[in-house]
Amino acid sequence: MKNFKFHVDGTSPKEGEVFVFGSNLRGYHGAGAAEEAYRNYGAYMGIAEGMSGQSYAIPTKDEHLKTLPMSEIKIHVKRFIDYAHAHPDVQFFVTRIGCGYAGLSNFKMASLFADAPDNCSFATGWKPYLLGED
Repeated sequence: MKNFKFHVDGTSPKEGEVFVFGSNLRGYHGAGAAEEAYRNYGAYMGIAEGMSGQSYAIPTKDEHLKTLPMSEIKIHVKRFIDYAHAHPDVQFFVTRIGCGYAGLSNFKMASLFADAPDNCSFATGWKPYLLGED
């Protein structure tokens, strides 16, 4: 079984950790974790996906702020996982992406991160799903 790391929901990343949040394809970070990424972790307006500042955006909504289909979200999550694998020296602080304004279930979203590397820490709300305790 994979050895996942967890952090308490609602806490902040430690110094040097990258804040990973759900975004929209417009790159407008106006609410929820996206707003926090913009205000506190250097996310750039207009950057819908990937690294900016000390944050990493994963799209869960389209440019009209409608939730993307899971098949599209899965592609964006895989890009993040590939990026995290390619940067083992970086620690990623993953929020409960897609479970707020996008309205997706913890189970659906957490399952997309099953192949995430050890340099990722996840919100405790996903613990039962990542560890198969549900």
